[in-house]
Amino acid sequence: MAVDWAEQIKKFAPDADEEAIAGIVRHCGISLQSADASLISFGDKAETDRVRDGFLKKKLGRTEDDAALDAAIQSVGEKMKGTSRRQRPTVYYLLADHYNQLDLFRKK
Repeated sequence: MAVDWAEQIKKFAPDADEEAIAGIVRHCGISLQSADASLISFGDKAETDRVRDGFLKKKLGRTEDDAALDAAIQSVGEKMKGTSRRQRPTVYYLLADHYNQLDLFRKK
């Protein structure tokens, strides 16, 4: 059964941009094929470090110090508290939105 990523994202960002969602899903690519890899555990430091280093620094080009980036990740974690399945595209969308960088995922 296919996951409706837009539906998941719109639970936390009701006005989410469909084109940006599609771009984030494309960016996540093969990691969404595995149920385990499609989820993010905010309690796993190695996982949040991957989000910080691989997504925030590498993809979004963020240059803030690690503490500031970790705080942004944790704020998304707080926003998603009470949700048992924290989907990677949702986390990435909320982080890109936090930094006003959704344009990176829209087709040019």
